[in-house]
Amino acid sequence: MFELLSLAPPFAAGLVLGAIFFGGLWWTVRRGLGAAQPALWFFGGLLLRMGVVLYGFYLVGGTEWQRWLMCLSGFVAARLAVHRLTRATPSRQGQEINSAS
Repeated sequence: MFELLSLAPPFAAGLVLGAIFFGGLWWTVRRGLGAAQPALWFFGGLLLRMGVVLYGFYLVGGTEWQRWLMCLSGFVAARLAVHRLTRATPSRQGQEINSAS
């Protein structure tokens, strides 16, 4: 029981890191598509997101593989949550296609 409680903070940190990464990806794509230099947005966003997430994993995981695994589990859970929150519903997809034309 105690071991499980000690792994809750790495899971929560993984959730935060995943929200930062995938939320930042969503924001970068939305901003980059309308930018004058989209490659700069995409490459800069990638470097920033990867740097933050890798440093966060390094700080949280330390030398224990269990902490790394829980952090990764939280990261994947955040990916699923961001995907669910940002996906277009069928009615919104038609609006986005019509507004792009």
